[in-house]
Amino acid sequence: MTRGNQREKDRERAQARGGKGSKNKDDGLTPEQRRERDAKALQEKLAKKADKGAGAAGANSSSGGKSK
Repeated sequence: MTRGNQREKDRERAQARGGKGSKNKDDGLTPEQRRERDAKALQEKLAKKADKGAGAAGANSSSGGKSK
């Protein structure tokens, strides 16, 4: 069972890809700074989602209701 140069090609491809797609945990931040950054990003995301949800709910409730 020989693979020829398949292994070498795979290694070259992996090396060429480098760090693409991998999370880089060495961003120069302390764990506390990282938590603060992540918490801020999460708050912004939730605020944006709440605004979007409130806008959609407001549009639906104003046109809702049954008429006879």
